[in-house]
Amino acid sequence: MTAVITGDIINSKKGAIDDWMPLLKTVLGKYGKEPLNWEIFRGDSFQLVLPSNKAIIASLHIKSTIKQSKLHDVRMAIGIGEVAHQANKITETNGSAYVRSGECFESLKKRTLAIKSPNGQLDLYLNLYLKLAAFTIDLWSSTVASVITKTIEHPEKNQQDLALLLNKSQSNISEALKRGGFDELMEFNDFFENTISTL
Repeated sequence: MTAVITGDIINSKKGAIDDWMPLLKTVLGKYGKEPLNWEIFRGDSFQLVLPSNKAIIASLHIKSTIKQSKLHDVRMAIGIGEVAHQANKITETNGSAYVRSGECFESLKKRTLAIKSPNGQLDLYLNLYLKLAAFTIDLWSSTVASVITKTIEHPEKNQQDLALLLNKSQSNISEALKRGGFDELMEFNDFFENTISTL
């Protein structure tokens, strides 16, 4: 199974494009090469293809990276399925993962993160959790977002290491992760990885 994340930047016209574009390119670049694995199109929209079990952690990584800009946020739809035709550009590739991602994105409305897989019953559970998680992740401050970004990027580092990396105290790191609901989000990610592998 493959995941396709379709997203766009909220408030992209506010501030300068340099406030969010370098952040977006940097985080997408950690998941593959442009334009094969990811591409930015229509100015502020993007697509990323990756193994299905990485979809939630990648979405949280993108979210925390963009929210380091105080003016901006990101909406994302995750589609889980197959890739029927592999092109040299992600925007020219198709398959059920792409269809579900597009359909899910069109139905987002005010939500900022949702998922559509081949299992409708599972989607009910996953989307309920994502709705609850949104109460936390949509309110991440730029400080919390930067700590979560670095924690995702450096899973081998403890809080003391992260404190040195970010020039903060260890208590600041601990408090930011707690405020951001990081441990609970990682529990959900573990559940997602185990569950999605059974599809």
